[in-house]
Amino acid sequence: MTERPIKTYPGVPYPMGVSAAADGKVNFAAALHTKDECGVLLYLKGRSAPVRLPFYRGKKVGNIYCLQAEGLAGREFRYNFYAGDEIVTDPYAAVIHGNEKWGKRVDPALVGGVCAEAYDWGEDRAPMTPLSETVLYLLHVRGFTRHASSGVQNRGTFAGLAEKIPYLKELGITAVELMPAYEFLELETEKRAEAGMEEMKKRCMEDPEAVQTPRLNYWGYKEGYYFAPKFSYAASGRPAEEFKDLVKALHAEGIELIMQFYFPPRIKQAHILEVIRHWVLEYHVDGFHLMGVRVPVALLATEPMLGNTKLFYESMPCGEIYERNEAPVYKNLASYNDGFLYTMRAFLKGDENMVPAALACLKRNPAQEGVINYITNYSGFSLADLVSYDGKHNEENGEDNRDGCDENMSWNCGAEGKTRKKSILQLRKRQMKNAMLLLLTAQGTPMIVSGDEFGFSRGGNNNPYCQDNNVNWLNWKLLEENRDFAEFVREAVRMRKEHPVLHQQEELTMLDYLSCGCPDLSYHGKDAWRLDMDRYCRTAGVMYCGSYAKTGGGERDCSFYIAYNMHWEEQEFALPALPDTERWTRLCDTFEEEKKLPEGGALPESAVQEKAPADRSGGPEETAAKGGGGADKRMSVPGRSIRILISRPAEPEGGAALNRTESARRRPNRKKAGKESVEK
Repeated sequence: MTERPIKTYPGVPYPMGVSAAADGKVNFAAALHTKDECGVLLYLKGRSAPVRLPFYRGKKVGNIYCLQAEGLAGREFRYNFYAGDEIVTDPYAAVIHGNEKWGKRVDPALVGGVCAEAYDWGEDRAPMTPLSETVLYLLHVRGFTRHASSGVQNRGTFAGLAEKIPYLKELGITAVELMPAYEFLELETEKRAEAGMEEMKKRCMEDPEAVQTPRLNYWGYKEGYYFAPKFSYAASGRPAEEFKDLVKALHAEGIELIMQFYFPPRIKQAHILEVIRHWVLEYHVDGFHLMGVRVPVALLATEPMLGNTKLFYESMPCGEIYERNEAPVYKNLASYNDGFLYTMRAFLKGDENMVPAALACLKRNPAQEGVINYITNYSGFSLADLVSYDGKHNEENGEDNRDGCDENMSWNCGAEGKTRKKSILQLRKRQMKNAMLLLLTAQGTPMIVSGDEFGFSRGGNNNPYCQDNNVNWLNWKLLEENRDFAEFVREAVRMRKEHPVLHQQEELTMLDYLSCGCPDLSYHGKDAWRLDMDRYCRTAGVMYCGSYAKTGGGERDCSFYIAYNMHWEEQEFALPALPDTERWTRLCDTFEEEKKLPEGGALPESAVQEKAPADRSGGPEETAAKGGGGADKRMSVPGRSIRILISRPAEPEGGAALNRTESARRRPNRKKAGKESVEK
């Protein structure tokens, strides 16, 4: 059977790369800066040599060469471009062939491919979860399920991640953020990598049993082929379709997908805009964490098509995006930097003069942008290592432990690395719980790093960019070994999601603008309504008034009092009085949780309250549970722990309880009280 000849015609410059044209034709468009002959190299199935289609048979618009080819309908083909003697892989290719197997690229020639079939999105809808209600979960596609303990069929792939959606749903995650999942070459070829290989060779000579392995860029923060999902992350051999299946499955469970994109300085800003548009249109991606120094953030933020797409960047230039008092219709922009991380780590380990900065982080929630809060990230220590190591241990990276950050703001709790000492292990677990509560009780958008919720450790390596092994592969056995901590995190996420007072849409004012007798946010210490701001103070009591938030049913939310004690000794807190109809009830206590865990590991609502210490006038002890009407009560909180109290209806004593309106009318007006205590 004779093959139909391939005829060429003038093409159109957009879209770039390969696209379907009218009458079954295929359009090719490429930006080539050359004076030599250039064109398309077609690799057809059954032919040993590529077919050349010179661009001079098409046309040129600016620097874009384009032509249309007839005779390719129904035929399998791959392609490259050529410019003189240079072969150019299409940066707009939907599929990249030649790097299909992770870490095993042999042929240096990469070729572009096309998606053969149209994808049926069905009734797919973007969840569009508000930033105030979002709980982010950062993961590496390969490392998330590559370990044998993951229990999935398709380990280390998009499909493997899809198998874990029920777990993400149970944890309470509303959005997953993927480290680079576009096509990149993981085998290092840069001088830094070559220097590392020399170090590895030296070590192998000293130790004949050591295995020489190529250095990998496991993370993928490098220039890539930004229009193609990473082939080696696909179990099916069809990366584009498998990625779309993942997005569709996540959306069906109300979970968004955020992608990280790293753009080095040489990438043109117009190209970046095309990349972001492509992933929104073609893959229904919900948002992007943009990384790089020349990213046109203001341009992207003002692109109408991206108005419902979440955009994260190190620092959002809101002054270039909005007018001074302009409020976004949909708050989709957020700053994503290490300010929260370093402040909260210092507060967690008990550094002095950290209370003002920590409270600012807990409160921060600007009107025009969101804030992404995290206490760990892909670089630096995992949560388990943050409380287990004072210094980095990156020797396995082959760079003499010179790589990675030297300042981790960590504390090993009394022993470096692994230990069997029970008191240290208990303190570490309590500090991990404290860290999670610092994150989940802050007003911004929390981000949990995968594995932190069940105590995954990287052995003190704070820069495992080249470790494609158990250093980075999550060990899911820890989910059962650290079941109590995993359940603690799950219940803490649930607590946050169920109570909108803990995740407001707007920044709290510390004013009683509802005239209900209490500001929306107030700070307390040993005395109610007065916070000790001495540089040696390591404690703070924070009250969120439930009158300023409505639950899903439109009812008033509960009030919360959170006692943060990062001092190593027990400290006294004063509880602001509640109306006669309410009382304070202990909801969570990181110190008590370590002593006695209830069946199932959940955070119970405890009706048993500790008695408050005698007041300063020498009066009798009073329980913290009876909060209504009278004087402010006191309670003692153990060192290095966090206690959360919630307001609950009080039992009537000797008659009908006052209703909330009457109680509020009789209470002293606390307007501006919290704010004034900070200013003092």
